[in-house]
Amino acid sequence: MRLARVGQLGRERAAVEDEKGILRFLPETMGDIDGQFWIDGRRDEVQRLLQANALGEPVAESERRGSPIAKPEKVICIGLNYRDHALETGSPIPEEPIIFMKAPNCVVGPNDQILIPRGSLKTDWEVELGVVIGERARYLDSVDDAAAVIGGYCVSHDVSEREYQLERGGQWDKGKSCETFNPLGPWLVTPDDVLSPQALGLQLSVNGVLRQDGSTSDMIFDVPYIVWYLSQFMVLEPGDLINTGTPKGVSLGHDDVPFLSPGDLVELSIDGLGSQRSLLVQA
Repeated sequence: MRLARVGQLGRERAAVEDEKGILRFLPETMGDIDGQFWIDGRRDEVQRLLQANALGEPVAESERRGSPIAKPEKVICIGLNYRDHALETGSPIPEEPIIFMKAPNCVVGPNDQILIPRGSLKTDWEVELGVVIGERARYLDSVDDAAAVIGGYCVSHDVSEREYQLERGGQWDKGKSCETFNPLGPWLVTPDDVLSPQALGLQLSVNGVLRQDGSTSDMIFDVPYIVWYLSQFMVLEPGDLINTGTPKGVSLGHDDVPFLSPGDLVELSIDGLGSQRSLLVQA
């Protein structure tokens, strides 16, 4: 199942792709795609509507795509989760997952503009597999229990300001939580339509130049382990987003690869999950 949210910022409506590949609105009574969507079991209701061919009108191609989930309670990120990315930044390979947070209100639509913060000279890109939690998880007994609490997968762009992150003291969060710093979507794809989250290609280009070309098979800590691990330290709630790390190819650590500037176009995709296209503008 491929879910989406469509419409102007703050007025998005839930939609689903039908069996013919046409995106159609869900009934407004279905509500939004948020934590309550999973708590109330609305996913099963969407499946029934699909089978009964009882969906709403088609979505116009010109409609804006919003984030495929409404503002999550938490955005949890895993740092340096690809060996090649750790090496390119001069960082040691982590022995346990590195955890940091992004402000939930930096999540925007997949094709929305990305704002370069005022005074920023080191705004960087990171294509990542996003994991959305579909069931409350606390102290999962084993890694094998993780699959049952995953609600879906999506393309996530963990935009980063490297000076704020690494040179201004404290934790990474202030270099990760700037306005618009997490384009998400276009789709939320449920696990039944993702053959393996550890066999997905990730690509990102800047102004048509391929910068990142990796695979989730290269993760140090795979998706089930990450979900299990996080549940030992915090309660994962339905609708929470986990960004699982990025492969090599960022600007950080490469003097010959410029950081982002106003007017740059960033395009990214993950196999089976769709693509994003964002223009950089000055805040």
